Amino acid sequence: MEQRAQTDELFAPVYAKPNKNINDCITYILNYVKQSGINGFADDEIYSLALHYYDDDSIEVGKPINCNVVVNHAIILTDEEKAQARQKAIQKVQDEAYAKMKQGNAKPKAKQPEVNIIPNLFNF
Repeated sequence: MEQRAQTDELFAPVYAKPNKNINDCITYILNYVKQSGINGFADDEIYSLALHYYDDDSIEVGKPINCNVVVNHAIILTDEEKAQARQKAIQKVQDEAYAKMKQGNAKPKAKQPEVNIIPNLFNF
């Protein structure tokens, strides 16, 4: 939104309205999503809801919602990034295996239970 406000002269004054803020924008979007009953939205749909929030002064924001938002995006890695990720994963496995081996050696061995020898009165 800030990028658009910097590049779009018509949107800049709308974005700078004192009665609008990002928290209310997010609350409006979350209430809209909840009311729609749909679980998934495209990025463009959410962006258009944010634009609508800033454009319309008579919009009802709604009550704040306590929820978790999941964002699914495909990430395309370069060969170098893949190699780095692979190396980090290998290092993590090695560190975990080493820690497990070290922890196994640090455990105290079980002591043999002490046997109380009862003296026999008949054996002198």
